[in-house]
Amino acid sequence: MRLLLFNLATDEDDPILGFTTRWIRALAARLEFIHVITVRMGKLELPDNVRVYSVGKERRFGKGRRVFEFYRILGRILCENNIDVCFSHMIPIFTVLAAPVLKIKGIPIITWYAHPKVTPTLKVAHRLSDQMVSSLSSAYPYKKVKLIQVGQGIDTSLFFPDAGVSRENRPVILCVGRLSPIKDHPTLIRAAGLLRQAWAKTFHVVILGSAATARDYDYVRSLHQQVRDLDLDGIVSFEPAVPLKQLPAWYRRASVYVNMTPNGSGDKVAWEAMGCGVLCIVANEGFKDTLGIYADRCLYDHGNAEQLMERLKWALSLAQSERSSIGEYLGKQTKAMHGLERLSQNLVSIFQAATSRDISHRNSANRP
Repeated sequence: MRLLLFNLATDEDDPILGFTTRWIRALAARLEFIHVITVRMGKLELPDNVRVYSVGKERRFGKGRRVFEFYRILGRILCENNIDVCFSHMIPIFTVLAAPVLKIKGIPIITWYAHPKVTPTLKVAHRLSDQMVSSLSSAYPYKKVKLIQVGQGIDTSLFFPDAGVSRENRPVILCVGRLSPIKDHPTLIRAAGLLRQAWAKTFHVVILGSAATARDYDYVRSLHQQVRDLDLDGIVSFEPAVPLKQLPAWYRRASVYVNMTPNGSGDKVAWEAMGCGVLCIVANEGFKDTLGIYADRCLYDHGNAEQLMERLKWALSLAQSERSSIGEYLGKQTKAMHGLERLSQNLVSIFQAATSRDISHRNSANRP
């Protein structure tokens, strides 16, 4: 099977989207060839049966030039190769742009979307796609009629527990991800202030991440100001985003991982932390199945700093052996439900089914 894949960023070192190169490698092991059209290209570590084409954001091409490059590259791929199916990952605009050409060629389109925002572009992409896929049903905000839940695709050969890792003397509460209002960092900072009052021992909150867009810089400044206002400078610290390969070391240092993202979004960093065997406290009920028997203790109401503080106090009060036992359970749950092997199997099965349906449709249309 020959796949056409649309991707936002194809870059091993991208702190947010670096995981997609691992997805591509996993799919390449199951497919004949993959042609990737990406908005931005960086460091690549991909097999010989993958070719990546960039529309030029890394070369600072404007939007008009990128659209031109997209159609130029797409036309060349379709003229020189027989493509069986198209997979559009988190870039519904490419689905919309390509659909008229792909429909004429009889190439089915599978679109991945996992974000709480419903945009006009998403609605059109939904209509034009043969199938929609997402990590969780709750992470897809539009009509569910075309949706298949496929898991998140955590590479557990990278994100796995390491009992020999050295930890700080004071327990570390870790939060990873881009610094954006949807991540609700103010609730964690308020909870840290409450925990300082309610818990006699020392602890360290590390917020690891950077602003993804220029409009997030004011938000980042407000977080630093909040830390100063609550006199938490010695307790809460900020660290810049790191490449994907450096994340496991950060997760393994943590006593507790916290994810404040609300319902309606599947945030992969929480599953990465669980994969590393870390006890996780989360606000998103989409994680409930993965949390399993610990869901009641590890979930808190989004925005509720008092409840988050109580969950953190409980987690930090456990013996390290108890936290490790919970983390081991969460790691097994993550691998079973959201491992990369499971995701790649699910996607290839969906590609095959879509191709079979399209062939059957064309055969029926051609019958006298």
